[in-house]
Amino acid sequence: MIFSVEVKPSTNLLDQYRQVRHDSERLIEYLTPEDCGLQAMPDVSPPKWHLAHTTWFFETFILKNALPDYRPFHPLFQTLFNSYYNAIGEQFSRPKRHLLSRPSLQEVLEYRQYVDHAMQGLLQDTHFSAQHLVHLGLNHEQQHQELLLMDIKYSFFQNPLYPAMQATEQWQISPRARAHQFVPFDGGLVTTGSDANSAEFCYDNETPAFQSFLKPFQLGSRLITNSEYLQFIKEGGYQTPALWLSDGWSWLNTAAPIHHPLYWVERDGHWFEFTLQGLQPLDPNRAVCHISFYEADAFATWAQARLATEAEWEVAARQQTSCYQHSKLTEGHFANRLQWHPEKEDTQLPLSQLMGEGWEWTQSPYQPYPGFKAPEGAVGEYNGKFMCNQMVLRGGSCLTPAGHIRPTYRNFFYPKDRWPMSVIRLAKDVD
Repeated sequence: MIFSVEVKPSTNLLDQYRQVRHDSERLIEYLTPEDCGLQAMPDVSPPKWHLAHTTWFFETFILKNALPDYRPFHPLFQTLFNSYYNAIGEQFSRPKRHLLSRPSLQEVLEYRQYVDHAMQGLLQDTHFSAQHLVHLGLNHEQQHQELLLMDIKYSFFQNPLYPAMQATEQWQISPRARAHQFVPFDGGLVTTGSDANSAEFCYDNETPAFQSFLKPFQLGSRLITNSEYLQFIKEGGYQTPALWLSDGWSWLNTAAPIHHPLYWVERDGHWFEFTLQGLQPLDPNRAVCHISFYEADAFATWAQARLATEAEWEVAARQQTSCYQHSKLTEGHFANRLQWHPEKEDTQLPLSQLMGEGWEWTQSPYQPYPGFKAPEGAVGEYNGKFMCNQMVLRGGSCLTPAGHIRPTYRNFFYPKDRWPMSVIRLAKDVD
């Protein structure tokens, strides 16, 4: 799964391990044990399962191989908390994870403590040489931290009480967003992807770096706001077939027809939005979020624009990083701020809200880069097996841990998915 990573001293890696594991358990401080068993649809998982699965990863891929005398915490946990690794063995049915009232949350936390004790001892062993797998496991756990937040939000939304995961001060309407403009970028021969020999961490699906030719293009200076999306709704966007892809129109008119973004609620002619801070008045100036690819594509067509390709997005992100060294792209509204919802625009960079706000849909299908080869063994199942029927998203979100995102990072979801923290940035060709 991972081709490149800087091998740091074990003490540094030990500190990273402790921090990431602590961050996961910090999230459930906002939840009750009952909350931790919720699974409102097959695509999401209970918080308790995320805590156990990330622990299963370290036990399965590291401890069992590095410690000959290691005794697993529970022999059946290998099946219960295996997500989709067929090379490892049988998996418990994903849609039935909410039925696992046992092990209890307390036992899952004891499982984490048991594995952490073994891992910390291993990381202090100067002969331990599989640091790359530890880096992989930590990045994997950071992904599940974001999934935990997305999943519990969806499950909470099914409750008519609209419970808040985190109490907050009075919801404040953001200042008016700056005028939307298109920022031009030159085309030509460009390099995208990550070099396998880089010292920085990357997933296998980011490699290898390769060259391609881009025509000149333009990207929107900021994300599309709730007020702009509301105008799309008012002008019949959800009732106009010409705006939609054929698959999107079929999805739109399912047994429960869709007329607005996932977490919008209309009451007495006023719009509200469900957040992890509970049900709040719809802020017209924040980025519209939890949008499917189909909705993003239809909005772009309505706006006489399109979605960017992932190569265009990456080239623009790299250029902005290079030109504006004083403003790191990773200083966005990431999960560490504990806001867990897109915030107001707070930068005057040519492309604002580029990272740490919401995952930006691209028009690019999730496919392997030229020359991609999945690693051998079970970890090779992580990315390569999903390179079909999904679309690429870029940029990270307000649910993503800080430091987990880079310009080459590729996320991917199915076109119909709305429970991720997904947003819209427009693109255009240069006339």
